[in-house]
Amino acid sequence: MAEKTQQAYPSPPENHGYQKSDAESLLSADELKRKKRIKLAIYVAIFVVFQIIVITVISLTVMKVKTPKFRLGNINVQELTSVPATPLFDTKFTTQIRVKNTNWGPYKFDASTVTFLYQGAAIGQVVIPKSKAGMLSTKKMNVEVSLSSSALSSSNFGSELSSGVLTINSAARLTGKVELMLIMKKKKASTMDCTIVFDLSSKTLKSLQCK
Repeated sequence: MAEKTQQAYPSPPENHGYQKSDAESLLSADELKRKKRIKLAIYVAIFVVFQIIVITVISLTVMKVKTPKFRLGNINVQELTSVPATPLFDTKFTTQIRVKNTNWGPYKFDASTVTFLYQGAAIGQVVIPKSKAGMLSTKKMNVEVSLSSSALSSSNFGSELSSGVLTINSAARLTGKVELMLIMKKKKASTMDCTIVFDLSSKTLKSLQCK
């Protein structure tokens, strides 16, 4: 009888399937977390590299302070007389003084003076008022210039006048500050060195070269 009772009520099988499924679920969850951490680390690395690139570009372009260019512009001759035998010359012309600012901030400059020279001797001046060249722009100032050889103490330029040309130089120094991001100010000085050549026969400008 005892044997029959044991056969009628067999013991339940062990639950190996559920234990295996739970273990797989835990492994799957850990793997998912690991992949998320890897993705997060990749995103952080990409963001850091992007920030480095942006900072580098800004420091090489926006934050790099360049010296503004200080030049003469178009020259329109109004009067030009010369007497090689004396010798003597007088000229009056209009020109444009340009301050080209290629910085990402305004360039505020002090008042200055442009001196016109013949063979190293001053024959006239033009005053430049205190002003400002805006960000990535050119400040243009129209001026009228009157020059005469009467300001010269020597008269050894008759040979040049006889050749039919008159060469004059303009020189000046401009000082100021470039302002970036409203917080950083950098001092910058720009110089003008232009050579003006007039054709005496046609009484016109022959060439204008600025360094």
